[in-house]
Amino acid sequence: MSKAQSARLKLEHYYKVAVDSAIERNKRRVELERRLQTDSMLSEERKNRQLQQLGMKESTFLRLKRTKLGLDDFRTVKIIGKGAFGELAHVRAERDDTSHLYLIMEFLPGGDLMTLLIKYDTFSEDVTRFYMAECVMAIEAVHNLGFIHRDIKPDNILIDKDGHVKLSDFGLSTGFHKQHDSSYYQRLLESSNNASGSTQNARNSVMVNSINLTMTNKDQIATWKANRRKLAYSTVGTPDYIAPEIFMQKGYGKECDWWSLGAIMFECVVGYPPFCSENTHETYQKIMQWQKYLAFPDDIHLSREAEDIIQRLITSSDKRLNVEQIKRHPFFYGVDWDIIRHVDAPFVPHLRSITDTSYFPTEELDQVPDDAGAKADIANKDVAFLGYTFKRFSIS
Repeated sequence: MSKAQSARLKLEHYYKVAVDSAIERNKRRVELERRLQTDSMLSEERKNRQLQQLGMKESTFLRLKRTKLGLDDFRTVKIIGKGAFGELAHVRAERDDTSHLYLIMEFLPGGDLMTLLIKYDTFSEDVTRFYMAECVMAIEAVHNLGFIHRDIKPDNILIDKDGHVKLSDFGLSTGFHKQHDSSYYQRLLESSNNASGSTQNARNSVMVNSINLTMTNKDQIATWKANRRKLAYSTVGTPDYIAPEIFMQKGYGKECDWWSLGAIMFECVVGYPPFCSENTHETYQKIMQWQKYLAFPDDIHLSREAEDIIQRLITSSDKRLNVEQIKRHPFFYGVDWDIIRHVDAPFVPHLRSITDTSYFPTEELDQVPDDAGAKADIANKDVAFLGYTFKRFSIS
């Protein structure tokens, strides 16, 4: 990119940000003025004081946006995760001739749903109802912003200090009308095919009295559970929660996220995902033939409502429940969707400090290789990530 092009892009971005910021500030003031006018209980002095407080907050926010942060402003406490997002970010960095992209996000110290499932194996239906209801609201919020998440799984459902959940890791998310990059899924299947071939060869070589030794279903489940966390940290990942239409390369919509929710709910009440197998290739095959393999184990007794909603989520995309149907389903009877974020969570983390990382068991992280990163093109580095900087204004 030439210096003239680079300068033009920077100027266009600078003025766009300035104009957008001015519009947002004006909207916030107009909204506050509207609310104050409708509140007959407030005196004029109180109204003016609230407007002045908003002005001070806006000034503070402008100073924050101008603040330049660097690595020296932070210290490493503990690495709590690695995985597919890092791999995708590396690919994006290579394409743009730049080396690093930093995202400063809220730290949620309660760990993730995967850790809770590993610890407790299964949840009661009441506990499952709480977590699934909050996930419904999170997924709905993503969809309302015009995005599909595409990678909803227990390790992307994080738990805050009060025990409530937030959806994370938008490395694979895509807009409704944008062509998606399917390379992640292709790499996942290619690597699983290789693993499947070596596994099959090993099976064929083990013979006792001319009978092949193959794993029973319980053995497969035990193997899956033993490798659960390693799969989460792997850059290859697992297809356990991915809807079949994503693999078909024929297009799909936001309903693919509701399939993922159904697979997670199945794991919460049963103890493992509905299509878990010895390797990712077998899991993929089961997902593509979900009508044949979706079944509830005989030793798990679920309510009719729980089984019904799972079956209405893990189904063909044209029959899958939408968000309003999910909220009205009998399984969620009694859930007050407006206040669920304010009720007591079934699990509240006990924290020693604001940087307590004990709910992130990371023993397997040492086995995950660090991304080497691409060599930076210093001239274009800031242009490649132009527009990535975002700081949210909080009126509270």
